[in-house]
Amino acid sequence: MSIKTPITIAYGDGIGPEIMQATLNILDAAQAQIDPQVIEIGEKIYLQGNTSGIPDSAWQLLKRTKVLLKGPITTPQGGGYKSLNVTLRKTLSLFANVRPCVSYAPFVATQHPNIDLVIIRENEEDMYAGIEYRQTEGVYQCLKLITQPGCEQIIQYAFEYAQKFNRKKVTCFTKDNIMKMTDGLFHRIFNEIAAEYPAIEHEHLIIDIGTALLASHPERFDVIVTLNLYGDIISDVAAQVVGSVGLAGSANIGNQMAMFEAIHGSAPDIAGKNIANPSGLLNAAIQMLVHINQPEVASLIENAWLKTLEEGIHTGDIYSSTYSKQKVGTQAFANAVIERLGQQPVHFKPTDYKKGAYTRIECYGSRPHVCSDKKLVGVDLFIDNHNDIPAKDLAEKLSTLMSPLQLIVITSRGLKIWPNSMIEAPYLRHCACRFQSSADLNNLKSITPQDIIQLLSQCNALGLEIIKTENLYLFDGQLGFTLAQGQ
Repeated sequence: MSIKTPITIAYGDGIGPEIMQATLNILDAAQAQIDPQVIEIGEKIYLQGNTSGIPDSAWQLLKRTKVLLKGPITTPQGGGYKSLNVTLRKTLSLFANVRPCVSYAPFVATQHPNIDLVIIRENEEDMYAGIEYRQTEGVYQCLKLITQPGCEQIIQYAFEYAQKFNRKKVTCFTKDNIMKMTDGLFHRIFNEIAAEYPAIEHEHLIIDIGTALLASHPERFDVIVTLNLYGDIISDVAAQVVGSVGLAGSANIGNQMAMFEAIHGSAPDIAGKNIANPSGLLNAAIQMLVHINQPEVASLIENAWLKTLEEGIHTGDIYSSTYSKQKVGTQAFANAVIERLGQQPVHFKPTDYKKGAYTRIECYGSRPHVCSDKKLVGVDLFIDNHNDIPAKDLAEKLSTLMSPLQLIVITSRGLKIWPNSMIEAPYLRHCACRFQSSADLNNLKSITPQDIIQLLSQCNALGLEIIKTENLYLFDGQLGFTLAQGQ
């Protein structure tokens, strides 16, 4: 008798319980060797006063099973509740979000019948770190954090995935024409790692044109790897281009743990009506079965699901008068899939996940690192200029400071407003004053933290409210900061 793999189940909120039960019924009928263990997370836990949406007991179970099949979650509005999805991904180190996007034409309407691509999204960094601040009366900040190990890990995973699943090309999306340091790092590491996989074609596109091409010519893509925010957006674009967000499953992969879910939300407006399409969660469960090395069961279920689609048994979200023959609810759709277990699709190519072919991909971002020569050369002082002191007057005030640092530029929202600004009415309430050891970027000298402390003390004596500081460094003689627009 086969040993059953323990997995954690979270039914979720809204339509979650309905589609989860439908999915579990199919897994049971297909004799998946799993031992489901249920946790309660989400809206009910939030409303009990737990701002993370998950109790300690659930964490303990997850650590034991290392696999989570999760229904969609409702995050209550207001109250400081944090996204449970983001919490799970970061706490469990689920660095890779893997979203296959396949068209099922003509049975699911789409203008692009030949789509077969996978979006691999970095899952832990970027602006989804959720580090935000309110700095002045009307200025808010969200930090975009990108790390070298994080880039290496997700990009290596994308190439390993392409190699293992016989994909031919990996495309990188960034916005490094604007964000030259953060997105520039991702692009540079992509090029470095791509060179290690000469058999796989690679290309880079700016996210703007990349997204446009994804919408207009999705067939040209095979595997896309990108940063967290971009990946979140384009994966929904791709799912909609395919024909329905309700069909897509998602895998969140770490080196030790994994989480599988549908990409759609909890849809509380249709909860309890037995009309939700369980296909997204079912496809996530199929990915889970491959992950836990039950590829035969995964193939059995996917082929039955494809057979159900091509025979026109559809839920309302994909029903059409042309290709649909029967409109069914959630449980009836699941029953139709169960009835077709063991059958092969005719229109679609049958799925055959090979036993042992999909061993887990482990990537640690452990490429050799060289320690840089790091030199402190200046500081940006961010000021809440609540008295609306004109930039010229502010500069004159700061020129009285006794410091080895020179005031170089004053900016507002990244734009130079002093010296020699052409802007007549800049937004001054939030401004940054850059001090450097020299105005000559090629002749920057080292300073000490004490120099910055003295500068802050003198600014305080002038009645200036410093809301943030950002140290300026050279790394191996290269600037570790960008210049202001117009500088």
